[in-house]
Amino acid sequence: MPLDFDSLRRWPDVEAPDLLASDAADRLILDESAPFRAGLGDGALAIIGDSYGALTLGAADDGATGIRVHQDALSGEGALDANAYAADLDDRYRSFDLVPELVAGAEVVLVRLPRSLDALADIADLIARHAAPGVVVIAGGRLKHMTIAMNEVLERSFGRLDVSLARQKSRVLIAREPRELDPYERVRTAHHDSPLGPVEVCAVGGVFAGDSIDIGTRFLLENLPTTIPGDRAVDFACGTGVIGAALALRHPSLVVVASDQSAAAVVSARATVAANGLEGRMTVERDDGLSLLADASESFIVLNPPFHVGAAVTGEIAPKLFAEAGRVLAPGGQLWAVWNTPMGYRAALNDLVGPTRQVARNTKFTVTVSERRERLEV
Repeated sequence: MPLDFDSLRRWPDVEAPDLLASDAADRLILDESAPFRAGLGDGALAIIGDSYGALTLGAADDGATGIRVHQDALSGEGALDANAYAADLDDRYRSFDLVPELVAGAEVVLVRLPRSLDALADIADLIARHAAPGVVVIAGGRLKHMTIAMNEVLERSFGRLDVSLARQKSRVLIAREPRELDPYERVRTAHHDSPLGPVEVCAVGGVFAGDSIDIGTRFLLENLPTTIPGDRAVDFACGTGVIGAALALRHPSLVVVASDQSAAAVVSARATVAANGLEGRMTVERDDGLSLLADASESFIVLNPPFHVGAAVTGEIAPKLFAEAGRVLAPGGQLWAVWNTPMGYRAALNDLVGPTRQVARNTKFTVTVSERRERLEV
């Protein structure tokens, strides 16, 4: 029985009626790549950016084996695993970081186009350097998120680029003939005078705000307290790690634990740690939530929550993070958060963490501090 794309779920990522696990772009990528995938040997197919498993499982359902997959979001890996188990296809693929082993010798690579041109450049460079000389790259997305600049990025790494006809508001780009490339530095680094002092910010393609300090993060840094309770801080959904690094540099006795579910964020944050000489005092882990931290174990958490799931804007992500912060905070512990004022998160913070007060507000952002209430014995 063919794979039922409508049965795929996003879980453990945020689910809602208007948030789908697959779309027309996934199906177009599979259809356009079918002639190239026919007859591929074991391990000859790689897939990059498969949101919730539609590309991987569609190819597996067509007979592909030994598929190598990279997904930036840890929740996406979880969704792929769950969907694969339900479809009895969980022995057809392995997950990889965005490293040469992902594409080494691959003859066909399917790519769900990222919105970041830097992220696309990282992907194209990796494939051109390490895939088979005759590799065919089928990269697709929704028309509303595609630009001519994506063609230009791919043409820097490949000598031939073909463009498909549009279908259901989607299109694919087919790249071939890898070029001989100059040395490429994936990690970009920039020096900033943050509100807490000088800091080096490192980023790879696809991480939020790149090697800059976004205005929400800067507003949070401007309003953090001058003293930190205890000797540990948690940089939750850390992105490039700039908040945690700035705190560690300002407070020399502070140990910082940072986490993010994005693979690109973790690579970036670890580079930021190294660039600022913080290897002994700041650690970075890839984690969906704060699962590596015990209940009631922390006294100070900082958070600039995302409000995008892929290209979709949703208010469903932050409450999940607030609940995790509430679980991990010890009684009396504090969550310092910055968020887009129109999202109106104060009620959720009161419910999921504890009494919340506004610390600062400007035309776009609000900074709040929430104190974890005492847990009642049941």
